[in-house]
Amino acid sequence: MPAPLDRARGNDHIGGMDALKDIDKPYAEAERIAPLVRRVLARNPSPFTYTGTQTYIVGDGAEVAVIDPGPAEGEHIDAILEAVGTARVIAICCTHTHRDHSPAAAPLKALTGAPIVGCAPLTLDDDGPRADAAFDPDYRPDRVLADGEAIEGQGWTLEAVSTPGHTSNHVCFALRETGAVFTGDHVMGWSTSVVSPPDGDMTDYLASLQKLYEREQDTVYFPAHGPAVEKPRQLVRGMIGHRRQRERQILRQIEVGHRTVAEMVPQMYKAVDQRLWPAAGRSVLAHLLDLERRNLVSRINEHWTLVAQT
Repeated sequence: MPAPLDRARGNDHIGGMDALKDIDKPYAEAERIAPLVRRVLARNPSPFTYTGTQTYIVGDGAEVAVIDPGPAEGEHIDAILEAVGTARVIAICCTHTHRDHSPAAAPLKALTGAPIVGCAPLTLDDDGPRADAAFDPDYRPDRVLADGEAIEGQGWTLEAVSTPGHTSNHVCFALRETGAVFTGDHVMGWSTSVVSPPDGDMTDYLASLQKLYEREQDTVYFPAHGPAVEKPRQLVRGMIGHRRQRERQILRQIEVGHRTVAEMVPQMYKAVDQRLWPAAGRSVLAHLLDLERRNLVSRINEHWTLVAQT
């Protein structure tokens, strides 16, 4: 699986450890990456997190916000606190509740007194948890931000941009003063995201990509994984095109007789480590569910067929 993002098309958020070879990153150290923005990299590299989760500290004055506090690892939390220094943390912001993003929120709140704000917690429905195995069940926000709602600190304003798709509760944060957007796992600097039903939803994901594309004021994306995206609208356009290409591949697979996800994945992901095929299958399923809503395919149990178009 390719490691760096093919910015013309986008790649699925399923890599391999080959993606991490020869990468030397400063873990547990704060880096100044832009006006008002510093970054602290957690030591949790993997095929799904790339070099690790990137926590962002917003603000240069007496008040700062922490975005995506990351895993609840002592080294990482200590590095965040060291970067904050004498400033007061007034908000701990979470883009979504996967375990590489939100678990450090609670201990950071205990140490700083700052409220946890941002995405809503996932809840239980009649069928049990909507979340996948990466879900953080202990996430407890003090304040859920609605789309367009903002929080302010000394010299900065963060606006919530609702972007469901990767998860149902995903939210990005736009820094109004500079045009930067902290995109969590919705748009990343090295790949596109796995969209895993039932909580992940391809219809929502594509709509959220279109929503970001229409935000012409945004100048740069700071994702939770991978490098900054300096041509955000160009990348998002490519990501939408990539997903539409996947749709066509799936329809073609059904046409030639591959009717289940298990039959499609080996054909569509031949170059990918087979250990990662289950994750690929989740995104294929998400596409199929989207196509079903659009009356392009139908299913009986796990077998999918094309719907005749009149």
